[in-house]
Amino acid sequence: MNAKVRVAATGAALTLLVAMVLVLVRPSIDPARIRPLPFVIGAWLAFLTAAWLLRKVSVRAAVVLILLGGIGVQVAAVSAPPQQSTDLYRYIWDGKVQAAGIDPYDYSPASTHLDGLRNDFLWYPGAEYCAPNSKYFTAGCTRINRPTVHTIYPPVAEAYFLFVHYEPDGSTSSTPIQSTTAGFAVLTAVLLLAGLRRLGRDIRMAALWAWCPTVALEAGNNGHVDVVAVAVALAAILLLATARTTRRTIVGGVLLGLAIATKVTPALAVPALLRRRWLTVAVSALSAIVVVYIPHLLAVGGKVIGFIPGYLQEEGYENGSRFGIIDLFTSGKASILIAVLVLAAVALAVMRFANPDEPWRGAVVMTAAALAVTTPHYQWYALLLVMLVALDGRPEWLAFAAGGYYAAEPDLGQFTVPFAYRYAVGYGVPVVIVAVGWLVRYYLARPATVAPVTVPAAPRPAVPVAAVPVAAVPVAAVTAPAVTGPVAAIAAEEFAITAPPLPTILTEEEPFPLPRRVRV
Repeated sequence: MNAKVRVAATGAALTLLVAMVLVLVRPSIDPARIRPLPFVIGAWLAFLTAAWLLRKVSVRAAVVLILLGGIGVQVAAVSAPPQQSTDLYRYIWDGKVQAAGIDPYDYSPASTHLDGLRNDFLWYPGAEYCAPNSKYFTAGCTRINRPTVHTIYPPVAEAYFLFVHYEPDGSTSSTPIQSTTAGFAVLTAVLLLAGLRRLGRDIRMAALWAWCPTVALEAGNNGHVDVVAVAVALAAILLLATARTTRRTIVGGVLLGLAIATKVTPALAVPALLRRRWLTVAVSALSAIVVVYIPHLLAVGGKVIGFIPGYLQEEGYENGSRFGIIDLFTSGKASILIAVLVLAAVALAVMRFANPDEPWRGAVVMTAAALAVTTPHYQWYALLLVMLVALDGRPEWLAFAAGGYYAAEPDLGQFTVPFAYRYAVGYGVPVVIVAVGWLVRYYLARPATVAPVTVPAAPRPAVPVAAVPVAAVPVAAVTAPAVTGPVAAIAAEEFAITAPPLPTILTEEEPFPLPRRVRV
């Protein structure tokens, strides 16, 4: 396939990907009303085809395709309101609360203290989530999920929500925060291109992030703040992987802390990043986290914990009922214990064996292990893994990102697996895919063994060699001890000295041997 045909084929695959994204975010344009999962599968197949075709495209053309394709899928995703998540409405509300001078951790959205902040965009009759009328809550229906609980998002995320609030229509439309998050996704692609080039790696791998359906749907459409955390985490990883001075290490550690203070998932990269100057990295990251939390701690105290305990209980992690793969073999407290032991073992192995110059490899293993163990319901938790795979270059690990969609929406009609097994299937199949990929890579990396071939020596022409007279070597008489009887004959033979043998004059290294002079 020549270069022009390959570029055209890549563009066709990207066009199909954009079309799949459009159908997913605008279900009304699908006259057959097909379930979302088949279109998700189609989007992943188009994405993988485009990425495979890109391998042989020139670097210059690849950069253009990566950026245009990344922007294209984000524009398609932003073109409609969020379809698979309502989290961004909480983002909008938290930004509005902060703009009013109120700490976002202080009250829940339905609190009577925040009645004056309600608007028709977020609060209206017939909305999906409703709050009861009580001493603490004012009755009403809203787009905000869980309106009676406090926010769960860390301080840097809250600062991001406040920033978006001041954009035009920031509190009356979902488009501003969707567009801003899409911009962070494209910025991450640009940072990957620059980082891969500086590291001497194949910059085409940036397409694994820029074109990934997970990035398109969870950034441009659902607007998840995880994308912001991933962008900051990428900057931290690139700095720490190449840091040769304490100053750069401190900056990288601070960025790592800010990423964790945006969404906790970047903490999964910490074990791999502690392989070089671990104390400096740890202190810098913790200092950044403490600094951003201090204002909220002073304002509301322990309320900064937010909905985290309630989330763990709601998702089944508190009683051990949520570990989809582990629960196939055990349940309850035993599942929790096994989950903790597995994650601790993986973290220790990564800290022990990860290459500090390539921390993303260990971070990929740690993040994928966390997904396989915890089997989350939310597919956007895999965004960190997608970025790490783009740095690492082993696309089989993206199976965890794809599997998250099956775990969230497993409806395939008569082919749907029982509900109790959807998490085991959604994250168990990726484990198998990664294992197969490892075996294939191991097999291909083995040195080829070639059986030795014996080549018969060519016949050598006979070369007449003149006889070389060897003079007898006079030997001085050697006086042996006086021995009589039969022992005398043995002693005489023992002490006898004869002339040395004729040296060899033909060797394998001399195809045309000549007579040698023998020194006597």
